[in-house]
Formats: sequence, C-alpha cells, structure tokens
Amino acid sequence: MPYMGGDKRYISPIMSNSESIYQFGNNAYGKPCTALNILRETVMGPELFDYSFKMYANRWMFKHPSPADLFRTMEDASAMDLDWFWRGWFYTTDHCDVAITDVKEYRVNFNEPSEGTSSKKARKMVKKQSKKGSFDPILQSVMYSSDPAAAYEKVKGSISDTRKSKLNEEAYFYQVDLKMIGGLVMPVIFKLEYADGTTEEIRIPAEIWKMQNEKLEETVSKVLVTDKPVAKIVLDPNLETADTDTSNNTWVK
Repeated sequence: MPYMGGDKRYISPIMSNSESIYQFGNNAYGKPCTALNILRETVMGPELFDYSFKMYANRWMFKHPSPADLFRTMEDASAMDLDWFWRGWFYTTDHCDVAITDVKEYRVNFNEPSEGTSSKKARKMVKKQSKKGSFDPILQSVMYSSDPAAAYEKVKGSISDTRKSKLNEEAYFYQVDLKMIGGLVMPVIFKLEYADGTTEEIRIPAEIWKMQNEKLEETVSKVLVTDKPVAKIVLDPNLETADTDTSNNTWVK
C-alpha cells in the first residue's frame, strides 16, 4: 500500500520491462501478490478462483503461457468480466483510495400536490422535503409532469398493494456519496453500525463505478435501505481492497 500510494514518478505498471523499473521487488512481487490475493478473497471468492486457477494450470502445463493467457483463462473459466481488474492492477499505476464524501438520511413522507400545482412548484416541494431529510417517491417521479397533481393520483392508483405496504414501512434511506481518489476501480464494502449496537456488512461489486455521476467524474452514490437508524458507516472495514488512506473511510452520525 505505501508503494502504490507513493510518488508516481518512481512507480511503473506491473507489465513493464523489468530493466525499466525503479523498485523491482515491490513491482514484480509485492503488488502482483496483493492483486491476486484480493482477486481470490474479495473479487471472485476462493472457490471460483481456485477452480479457474486449476483450469489455467491444466490448460497450460508443459507449455509457455504469457500473462494474457492467465488473464484470458481466469475469465473463461469463471465467466466473469475481469477486464477492469487486469487493466487497473497490471497496466496502470493507479492505487485504491475511495472516500465517503457525504451521507444523507431520508424517510418516506408523502406530500401530495394539490390541484393546479405547477411542475416548478412540485420541484420546490421536493427540494424543501430533501432539506428536511424526507422524500416522497411518487412526487419525485412526477415533478416534471405538466400536471403533477393528476400524474400523482394516476401513479398512486397504479401501485400494487405489495409495493404500497413497502412504501409505508418505517424504512431509513441513506444516500452514501463516494469519490474514487486513487483511480483504481475496486468493489465497495460497507459496514453499517446501527443505533442499537448491531452491525451489518454490505458488499457491492466494482461495477458500481459504471454508474458514475456525469458532471462529477469519479464519484458515485449508493442508496442503502435499512429498517433501523444507522449510527456509523465504515468503508472497507476488513482492509480488503488495499485502500491507501483509511482516514476518509468513516461516517459518524
């Protein structure tokens, strides 16, 4: 981790000529070892990794495989798209540093617009609700309508009883804003510590970074739905992703 998060002028991608790098030990041994360990323990899981690696060993025994043969076989055998992993760990000098930049807590609060409400007024109602930490999912879906009040009634009437019961549950919604500072795409792992002292771990695959905010590059938001209030959120609680700066991994209410 100190090596990957160090001065980029003295770091080369793993796939560099060994005569052209500054720190051979870290680049040829430490970083690849860390990458494959994370691939097995966090990204693929031990069972799928071991099966795929056995397939690689059998396919290439007594032959002369290249790194690309390893990459290709691991994907073939596991049926996983690992392009993002090979690219980040083996072909770049990016490092993992993901930060929690903000957390917002919301509760469902129905706020039906009255007849004649304009879309502009509906958007103001949603904005006002948001500042108070609540939201109306129906109003949010129709606030750009030419007639929000009529659209609200139509949507409300089309909701199934099952979904209505879910909307009426005493749920808590936490919008967690993340920023990828280091540039290395990795899975996102949350540990939620609830107000009653219990904990829960939520694991989200690296594909979450495909949903980046178009205006704010390298940022993404994830909404976590819980049935009780959260007191603390910790990112990468078990130190699985080689995050080089854990000082920005915690949010406390």
